[in-house]
Amino acid sequence: MRDYTGKTVFIGIDVHKKTYAVAAICDGVIVKRDTLKANPQVLIDYLIKRFGSGNILTAYESGFCGFHLHRALEAANIKNIVVHAAAIEISNDRVKTDKRDCLKIAAHLSQNRLEGIHVPSLEREDRRTLTRLRDAFSREKTRIACQIKSLLFLHGFIQANDNKTVSLKWIKNLSTYDTTPGVKYALEQYADMWISFNLKIKEIDEKLKEQAKEEKEIDGIYQSVPGIGPTSARILANELGDMQQFKNERQLFSYLGFTPSEHSSGEHTRQGHITKQGKPILRKILVQAAWVAIRNDKELEFIFKRIASKAGKKRAIVGVARRLAGRMRSCFRIGALYEARKIELPKTEPSKDVKQRVEQVA
Repeated sequence: MRDYTGKTVFIGIDVHKKTYAVAAICDGVIVKRDTLKANPQVLIDYLIKRFGSGNILTAYESGFCGFHLHRALEAANIKNIVVHAAAIEISNDRVKTDKRDCLKIAAHLSQNRLEGIHVPSLEREDRRTLTRLRDAFSREKTRIACQIKSLLFLHGFIQANDNKTVSLKWIKNLSTYDTTPGVKYALEQYADMWISFNLKIKEIDEKLKEQAKEEKEIDGIYQSVPGIGPTSARILANELGDMQQFKNERQLFSYLGFTPSEHSSGEHTRQGHITKQGKPILRKILVQAAWVAIRNDKELEFIFKRIASKAGKKRAIVGVARRLAGRMRSCFRIGALYEARKIELPKTEPSKDVKQRVEQVA
């Protein structure tokens, strides 16, 4: 058995449901490659047995496996980082295997080219399970509502442009349609599923209220933002916490997926659509809040109109949502509630164009 005393061994792990592909690099040389059973304790015993005399550093990609492997490694005094899959450079090689993936992670780790993502506490991860469950149930409820309307349209009971909101009252009125036995039975089954999901969402909302009581300060700051209600505040709190894990606004925007994609070469700089990384529900909440904020915050309204005049309203509201997220982070940093801002004329004499724009939003 090789002695690694005084040396650092870099371990790349490609995590799958049934196996762990492992590659080890020491002093720039590949010293071991293996495939193990997907069990944290098996991996820990393997690492300690072969590389325990040295300093072990491990890394694996974030994904379906969550953070339980990270916590197990840290508990065994093995330093580990969880990296965002998109942060690992992609080669032009068309061959992709587990052995190559884990070796690439190990190589990048040994060259100090990887940065770990923020790992939430067990308590925070437990809390966000409820809000994510609520989001899943809400999407299922919406899907069932669409299926009901599709069935009604198929048999000529509603028009194609029917835009009535599906509510509990609307669902109960389905029994008034004079349908055939088969259609009637299908509508009853869909209605039962919709009502079931509706009740489950209400139960989750009650549990979220209990969470909010335990984190009054965090929820208070989120709810002080125009357009953010109790449920949205709880979702943001569970996903983002107090935002202290973000060293700067750039990291926050990247996490939310509000960073523009870019393809630049030479003197040409081309920026495209936002990357849309992270949880879509966070962007949805912030964009919806932005529409309310521009009616309450004169400065944001001014920014919206300025961007909209050049790039359109859709891009403008995304820009406002991005700024809104940055202001939320600032509120947490100083421990203050959100306050709407007013536009003030510059001390120096402004141009006629600036005066006109300020008068339009004042």
